[in-house]
Amino acid sequence: MKAFLLEMMGLVVMLPLLSACKKDQAENAESLQKPNIIVVLADDMGYSDLGCTGSEIATPNLDRLAQNGLLFTHAYNASRCCPSRASLLTRLYQHRAGIGFMNGDMGLPQYQGYLNDKCVTIAEVLQQSGYRTLMSGKWHVGDKPEQWPSNRGFDQFYGIPAGGGLYFYPSKFVNRPIYRNGEAVVPDSGSFYSTDNFTDEAIDFIDKAKETNQPFFLYLAYIAPHFPLQALPEDIRKYQGRYDQGYAATRDKRLARQKELNIVDRDVVLSPEDFPDWEQVEDKAKEIRKMEVYAAQVDRLDQNIGKLIDFLRHSGQLENTVIFFLSDNGASAETFERAPEAEIGTAHSFTSYGQHWANVSNTPYRMYKSMEHEGGIITPLIVYWPKGIAQIGKLIDTPVHITDIMPTCLELANARYPEQFNAKDILPCDGNSILPLFHSPNTVSNRHFFWEHMGNGAVRVGHMKLVRRHHQPWELYDLGADATETYDLSGQHPQQAEELQQRWQKWADELGVQPWPITDNKKVE
Repeated sequence: MKAFLLEMMGLVVMLPLLSACKKDQAENAESLQKPNIIVVLADDMGYSDLGCTGSEIATPNLDRLAQNGLLFTHAYNASRCCPSRASLLTRLYQHRAGIGFMNGDMGLPQYQGYLNDKCVTIAEVLQQSGYRTLMSGKWHVGDKPEQWPSNRGFDQFYGIPAGGGLYFYPSKFVNRPIYRNGEAVVPDSGSFYSTDNFTDEAIDFIDKAKETNQPFFLYLAYIAPHFPLQALPEDIRKYQGRYDQGYAATRDKRLARQKELNIVDRDVVLSPEDFPDWEQVEDKAKEIRKMEVYAAQVDRLDQNIGKLIDFLRHSGQLENTVIFFLSDNGASAETFERAPEAEIGTAHSFTSYGQHWANVSNTPYRMYKSMEHEGGIITPLIVYWPKGIAQIGKLIDTPVHITDIMPTCLELANARYPEQFNAKDILPCDGNSILPLFHSPNTVSNRHFFWEHMGNGAVRVGHMKLVRRHHQPWELYDLGADATETYDLSGQHPQQAEELQQRWQKWADELGVQPWPITDNKKVE
């Protein structure tokens, strides 16, 4: 009788709609329980440049995230910007994603310079799992419009598709057009500073994402503190006089602080100095100024993390937001000085702080960006999640890798890594979720980690690491006893060195790693 009355009233057609509505409401409720996820990537930041890893630079916001979250002290990246970004976004070693070198096409699939169709990005998977996907900052894994974030799973994108090097706008040194969702934008040159601007746009994206009633994923990829040394005057003033004592004194203080914080073991010794005696430096004022400006850039980055956190707190989203923070490589020893007459720190200058201060930034480790010694590949990894991390302030020394970021995000979102995407077969993943380490004690890992960039290579298994510079012999280190790679054991343990070299070579062959330079091996079809 009831069904008859409904039918007579013309409402029976509404029953499927009501059921669908309830289903949608249930799905929305479930999606709202999923955490928001933010991945923040610094550019060329050294291991010791944060207060929580020993620095004198003021980074109170990142320090608080570490104190109220987790700090992974042995996280690894892929030693340079494009490879690290490819691995972070796809959970693959960079060669398998198509970016074995940088963003130029070198004529081989492994070195095509943009993400291939055999990989899938975090954004592509999370977008299909009900997330609003947002990006602000530096892309650098595909220069052409069809390779930009909007075609790799991001609903919203603001930033620079190709490269960095832009703080003030416009730059007379680099051509870096800025885009918002595919449309070129011209920012206000009087107020633009990229670190601030990227954060403001990210916050605006998050604010508008609330209207969709979806959890969000944000990839916030800063340029800072990558050269050129350009910072705001008020930030530079904070560091005047801070570096008057020079390289060694700053480095020694950082190591002492690291030991107090238990970031490194008490018996760790500094890697060899890679700078002259301070008294022999001719232009001390210039060297001091370089580090003052570099510190100001890191400081401003931290200020913007604070701005983002404040927005999340005031909008009621902080409790269930997971924040990851790491650097794409170690400090850069590159030397640039395109306008030596200009005042360092201003938009008229384009200089780097060079090898000497990079050695300080990487305290206590050896070597630099693009190299596979610890100074090139180790990064602090901060993970913060008020709702999901109970044991706050914990230091985790279990080695983890940048390919682990995506699988961790997928597990947080209850999303599955696909075997196919857009009718293409997707390569099996390389990374592992580190979510179990949020709750479990440190474990000794016998996992294999591999690196290669420009002929530099390394493999780590347990505490043992085999590493080489391009065209130089392999070196063997026991990182458990020699964290700064000071004592080469390859002569004492040739068999172990040989075994690790064979493992590295097998990995390299499987991935299609080519001898460097690639131009000597370019294949013409």
